[in-house]
Amino acid sequence: MAAVAQCVRGALRPRYPLLSFALRTSPRLLCVATQQKNTGQNLEEDQSQSQNEQKVEPSSAEKMLTEEKAKLEEQLKEVTDKYKRALADAENVRQRSQKLVEEAKLYGIQSFCKDLLEVADILEKATESVPKEEIKDENPHLKSLYEGLVMTEVQIQKVFKKHGLLRLNPVGAKFDPYEHEALFHAPMEGKEPGTIALVSKIGYKLHGRTLRPALVGVVKEA
Repeated sequence: MAAVAQCVRGALRPRYPLLSFALRTSPRLLCVATQQKNTGQNLEEDQSQSQNEQKVEPSSAEKMLTEEKAKLEEQLKEVTDKYKRALADAENVRQRSQKLVEEAKLYGIQSFCKDLLEVADILEKATESVPKEEIKDENPHLKSLYEGLVMTEVQIQKVFKKHGLLRLNPVGAKFDPYEHEALFHAPMEGKEPGTIALVSKIGYKLHGRTLRPALVGVVKEA
């Protein structure tokens, strides 16, 4: 240490005589200066290490936040999918319910119409059973009765039509199993096979749906 102090004094004597004198009188100043320098370096190293640690910590926090964000986004996606499926199911239920309500409005009178068809059949048979040659002015009572039956039959058909109930009288039409019920099959000259040659009982359709199939005879090949 004495040798170091002597070297320092020798180097500083030409330029800084006072500093050289101070070092000569107090050789401990050099040691103190050296310690302060080392202390300053240690402080800088500690600060640098602390800054590095601070830099590492935010990186770890950012990583955790990124993972949490990914989890939340995945949960949001699942909830959104469930919400969309729930909306679709609710819309399907609404449409089915609306369809059922509409069908109930259209076909709610189905049983009532079937009962009325029997009345229409009776009126039709009654008018057909009256001999046409007997409907004369000489028989005013029979003529009035017949005309009343015809008017009643016409009026009831108007009511049927108003509520979507239409007659099926398919003479000469192609046989359709959804609208007709075959009572028999028979060959007939001049008739195309598969067509209807005879209608035994009139059928009816309610709003396009067969309420009662027509009872028919179908032509078959000879």
